Amino acid sequence: MRQRPDETWQIGVAMWRARPLATQILLWVLAILLVTIAAGAALYATLTGDTLDDQYKQRALDIAATVAQLPEIPDALAHNDPGRRIQALAEQVRKNTSASYVVVTDRDGVRYSHPTPSLIGQRIEEPVVALDGNGHVGVDNGSLGRSANGRVPLCAADGTIVGQVSVGILEEQVTTRLHAQIGEIVLYSLLALAIGVVASWLLARALKRVTFGLELAEIATLLQEREAMLHGIREGVVGIDDRGCVSVINDEARRLTGIRSAGAGRPVADLLPPGRLRNLLVDGPLGRDEVVLTDEFLLVVNRMPVLLAGRPAGHVVTLRDRTELEGLMRELHALTGLTNALRAQEHEFTNRLHVLSGLLGLGEADEAARYLAEVAGGAAAQAGDIQVRIAPAELAALLVAKVTTAAESGVRLVIDPESELDRGYAEAEPLLTVLGNLIDNAVDAAAGGSQPREVTVRISDIDDVAHLVVTDTGPGISRTELAKIFLDGYSTKSTRDGIRRGLGLALVRRLVVRAGGSIEVAPGPGARFDITLPLRTAELEVTR
Repeated sequence: MRQRPDETWQIGVAMWRARPLATQILLWVLAILLVTIAAGAALYATLTGDTLDDQYKQRALDIAATVAQLPEIPDALAHNDPGRRIQALAEQVRKNTSASYVVVTDRDGVRYSHPTPSLIGQRIEEPVVALDGNGHVGVDNGSLGRSANGRVPLCAADGTIVGQVSVGILEEQVTTRLHAQIGEIVLYSLLALAIGVVASWLLARALKRVTFGLELAEIATLLQEREAMLHGIREGVVGIDDRGCVSVINDEARRLTGIRSAGAGRPVADLLPPGRLRNLLVDGPLGRDEVVLTDEFLLVVNRMPVLLAGRPAGHVVTLRDRTELEGLMRELHALTGLTNALRAQEHEFTNRLHVLSGLLGLGEADEAARYLAEVAGGAAAQAGDIQVRIAPAELAALLVAKVTTAAESGVRLVIDPESELDRGYAEAEPLLTVLGNLIDNAVDAAAGGSQPREVTVRISDIDDVAHLVVTDTGPGISRTELAKIFLDGYSTKSTRDGIRRGLGLALVRRLVVRAGGSIEVAPGPGARFDITLPLRTAELEVTR
């Protein structure tokens, strides 16, 4: 079955692509060299031939001019040259100059000299052009063959033109000279071709070494697979070369870091604002789960070195988004704390029921009534007092819960009697997060200190700006640590229950700064946090 031309072309292309890269390079270089050398040789031969023609025409003209200046020739021509003196002189010049012929004619074109003696005395076929007194060059198709010709006038002693001298150099001499130079061109071309073959072979070996022996199709496949894997995984990946420039970055890394441009080839310092994330990407510790808190995400950063042939070639940084997971773990931790507090309260209430049961069993009804009133009034009074002075219900509930959890840790949480928040807020979540983190940190600090273990909270608001003051009786914060406590990931405590340390105060500071507030810390003994947090009121939110 006969194949169609397009099928033959497709088969040929497929066979060509199947060849090794080194073979393709060698064949392409050979083809380019052959075409270039052939075109150059043809052009050189043409130009050289034209140059040689001009040179030999000028040479013939010079020889003719030399013969015309011999005084014996016009004298012999004036007497019709009975002794053939002109023929002798012309032949002598022809042999000395390697000219093909030296022909002397009179004004009528009758020859007085010629390499073929039988033509002497015969008239030339072409006109005597030198009678105009000028020299002429050209190509003559004479009796001896094609030749480069030069013609000059032959003048007598008084200046009268009595004939012309025509000198020719046969084309065979020009061709012989041209062939000799073409041989040199061929040798040069073969040498250039050999150098090209060796260079292409060395280039192919260098390319195979750089590409680890992979062919073009394999490189293209690997590139496609790399792009698919790089942009298909859910973790952010950033490749950084040894100069600190981004070599590769996937879509997830752009989302997590906020890099909007392509980024490839640009320094990390130009793509990210100053901060801990940029410091970790540029020169952070290797292979550690470093926690970074940005404006939008909680990231876990790992930085691993890249080695190629034993030489460092940069780093690969992976970014994992743990914002939602960390929030869920912290909520679970809070619920666990409340559950433990409720369990402790259950044990306490059980003990109190046992006391009541014992008093009633002993017939001490009045004592039982007094004890019951004392127990019920203490907890209810405290909760009621908080609810009266703190208008936002969720904030009052948080404080009541924190009082219980602090007591479970052996810490007394005191709500300052001057605390008062007499209106609800449309954005209570930042206030809850800030206050909750500060109370937790203060309880942890006080629980590890000496008696009395106590945390004091004061809350007030002026012109829709909440003022929070949290103090504790713990060891406090040293002056050297004041500049570090708000860095994400920095903590003097060990990780517990899967909760990453060093995030609470960083989160507090981020919320306060984003809301346009301020935060101040006083060193120990006994830490003190003063915070202002502008918030929108519920009444203002309703009117919008």
